[in-house]
Formats: sequence, C-alpha cells, structure tokens
Amino acid sequence: MNKNAQIGKDFLSLDCEAETKKIKNEILRILSKQLKKRGVVVGLSGGIDSSVTVALCQQALGKDRVVALLMPELHSSDDTLELSRMVATHFGVQFIYEDITQILEALGFYRRYNEAIKSIIPEYGNDWKSKIATSSILESKGFTFFSVIAKSPEGKEIKKRLDLKSYLEVVAATNFKQRTRKLMEYYHADRLNYAVAGTPNRLEYDQGFFVKNGDGAADFKPIAHLYKSQVYQLAEYLGVPPKIIKRPPTTDTYSLAQDQDEFYFSLSYAKMDLCLYGKNNNIPAETIGSLTGLTTVQVQRVYKDIDQKRSSTKYLHLPPVLVEKVPEIVI
Repeated sequence: MNKNAQIGKDFLSLDCEAETKKIKNEILRILSKQLKKRGVVVGLSGGIDSSVTVALCQQALGKDRVVALLMPELHSSDDTLELSRMVATHFGVQFIYEDITQILEALGFYRRYNEAIKSIIPEYGNDWKSKIATSSILESKGFTFFSVIAKSPEGKEIKKRLDLKSYLEVVAATNFKQRTRKLMEYYHADRLNYAVAGTPNRLEYDQGFFVKNGDGAADFKPIAHLYKSQVYQLAEYLGVPPKIIKRPPTTDTYSLAQDQDEFYFSLSYAKMDLCLYGKNNNIPAETIGSLTGLTTVQVQRVYKDIDQKRSSTKYLHLPPVLVEKVPEIVI
C-alpha cells in the first residue's frame, strides 16, 4: 500500500471493539432512559447498513428483543429477500415477512410511476424495467441532472434526460415505498412496545439521502455518526455474512439494478467518504485528490456538491416548524 493510500485508510480507521461497546451501551441507555421501550424493530434490506444495525441491536439487547422486518415489493431485487432472511437467521433474531406490493398498488404507486416514465418514453410499458441515474459531478461544472434508463422485455435500452416535472413525479412516487415500509415498522413497534431503529450511515445522513417520514423516520439512529467505510469495518468485526459485505451498495428502489453512486453520489462510497471527511476537517482538496485519484478541481466540485446537498436537503432534518415556540414541559 502506498503512503497516500495508507493515510486515507488511517483517516477512517475504526477501533471496532471500542466502537461496538460504545454503541451497545448507548442503545441500552437510549431504550431504557429516553424511549422506555422493551426492544427494537429494524427494517432489514439485505444491505450493509441494516445488517450492521441488526447485529449491534442483537449484541446490545439479545436476540429475543430484536425484530427484523423483511418488506419486499414487485420491483425488489431477486436476492433482497434471500439476503435479508440470511442476516436475520445468522444473528438469530425474529423476522417478519411483509410484502408491500398490494399496499403500493392500492396507493397507485406503479400506475403513477409508469405514467411519469411514459411522459418521457412513450413506449414504456408495465413489463419494462427502469431506473434513474444522475450525471457525474466530476464531468460537470456544478450542474447535475437526472436521466431515466428503461429496458424493454426484448432487451432494448433507452436513456433520456428527465425534465423537472417528470423527475419530481418519479421521486414522489418512489417515496411511497420508504413511507410504506416505515408504516409497517411502526405498526410492529407499537404492538410490541418496541422502538424503531434507523439505519442511515453518516454519508446518507449528512447528504440527505433519505425520505422524510420514510426511511428518515426512526426513534434512534445508531450508526448515523459512522462513515460508510467504517460501517464496513464494523460489519467484518461483528461477523456479518460475507455475501452481504461483498454486495455493492444499492438503493433497491427501482426495477433495474442501481448502485447508490449512480443515483445520488456520483462517486463510490470510499471516495465520497474521504471527500466528506476532507470537507468536515478542512483538508485541502489537493490532499484528498492524492488519496482518491481525483484532480484538485474534481475534489473542489465534490466539496461544492456536498454544500449544495446540505443546503437543499436541510428541511429533511427539521422537525415540524412552529409559528411560535411552545415551551417544553419537563417531567
């Protein structure tokens, strides 16, 4: 490993034993002192973040006080259910299967989504698959846009740029998925007197990569302070199955396979982590560039994009805004 790569690794190196102990203690404290709940419900997606969250909650509370929800739908990846079940079984926690397809159909999600895509690609049909992708921040000068990529049953692929109206309609429709899953999480949490654990890592939390009142809703978020690279380190330490660790980060939101960097970040999580760390710690763009293989100008563009995302998604973090402050009643 060259010197620069080692420096980059050291930036995000985690003492996994100490971090696990700290998070376990905090989970216990939060549940007993603040939330006063008996256990935890976690939406399990088969991804690295929810798997680590399940592992930490199981270690803190024991397997009998953690419930994992498996919530696939029509567009879910073929391996999502298998991987989610694998994680729950591996850590010995109870899991509940809730297929949300019929709920989404009742809400008109699939119809609304298809209509939005058809406005851009008229030949798009119910048997097609699709996803949306962002332009690269590295190749632009601060302006990014989204395109829809659609694939016919015969394998024909079409890519067209989304106008603002169609983009907003696609996002508004897909947000039904995260909000429906959260409804199920809180249903089971309420009936069990459990708390809901959120699963965002620091990159997602900082950059607003979540749906308000959807996957952004939770009673506590045990890994939101950890960069995604650090979540992977914890996954190794906690014994998350290798198949999960090796799985590329995915949104599992669209019917076509889609990586997170294709949809939102424009960079791999490893490079985004270093850029976010550099931004947070006032590290010159030249230094981060030498660690990531990016040019100084490209890192500066990423730094600017971090600020833009923080500004445009600030409302996601806000509680309901009051016209006049209501004094908090301390009991």
